[in-house]
Amino acid sequence: MEIFETIYDELIGFLGISRAWEILSTGNYDALRTYEGVTSFILPLIPLLVILELILGLIYKKPHTKVYRVNFLIYIFNRFIGRFIAIAMVTLCIGWFQPLALFQTEPTWYWFIYAYIIWEFGHFIYHYLGHKVRLFWCLHSTHHAPEEMNLSVTYAHFFLEAPYADTIRTTVCILAGVQPEMLFIIMFIDGTYGAFIHVGENVMKKGQFGFLGKYILTPSHHRVHHAKNPLYMDTNFCNLLNIWDRVFGTYQEEHEDEKIKYGITREMDSGNFMDVYFGEITALAKDVWSAPGLKNKMSYIFMPPGWHHTGDHKTAKVVRDEYFNTQKVTA
Repeated sequence: MEIFETIYDELIGFLGISRAWEILSTGNYDALRTYEGVTSFILPLIPLLVILELILGLIYKKPHTKVYRVNFLIYIFNRFIGRFIAIAMVTLCIGWFQPLALFQTEPTWYWFIYAYIIWEFGHFIYHYLGHKVRLFWCLHSTHHAPEEMNLSVTYAHFFLEAPYADTIRTTVCILAGVQPEMLFIIMFIDGTYGAFIHVGENVMKKGQFGFLGKYILTPSHHRVHHAKNPLYMDTNFCNLLNIWDRVFGTYQEEHEDEKIKYGITREMDSGNFMDVYFGEITALAKDVWSAPGLKNKMSYIFMPPGWHHTGDHKTAKVVRDEYFNTQKVTA
């Protein structure tokens, strides 16, 4: 039946095992000497960890199934309406901006380090704007809505966020001379590690990585980023290297005496797909509609979430400053 074939294809697509299965079934292990062959065995790791995480949640009786359910619906929704847009934007940005680069990198280890640092800078810009510009927050908030951290959160994104993110990251890298071939390798590493740092406590309790945590972003750091606690709000924007968070003062360690509370500050039903996916857009539309004057309407779009035309602001900066003033604690 065609419907079963479609379900089978989607399952294989989710697990990312089609290329690996082809290599195993044909016995053509020479393919493992190629970039495509190596990545074909890495891609399935995150989906398989998602399944393991869910199984462990059932064993520990802490599955929070509504998180998996909503994130699964988001994954299916995005598969049908946004799967090729990000790829198209990356291709366009390379074509537009590569001729404008002042120089070009070469395939050496030191240029690769340079390229990754530049990529992280582009990621920081996109991610920072996603929290500080309300229009972009509408695209990013879907990812922060889940009230528990687990690997399924990796798939919780508004369909336009990837094109917006990749436009910024690709443009920064290409203008800085990063070769497209090197960029694609970095994007694969970044995507794989970026998925991994969403691992939940059922699989990795602490997720701090000891001394490595001084140089790279760990699951613990990213759990902090997903928290709505005033101490943790709007911190740890990087993905692998925590260089730019330290440079711009947005780095935050997890405190043992400050238990992370996941989700967003707006009252919402995290088990409702429509509220998770479109809730922030609806809230923004209501604020713009009721705001007096064009200036205030535009301010609601481009000022940070929590900005209010009366001056009664509840932005992350305001909330965090009030917390530090009342609690007398340090970051």
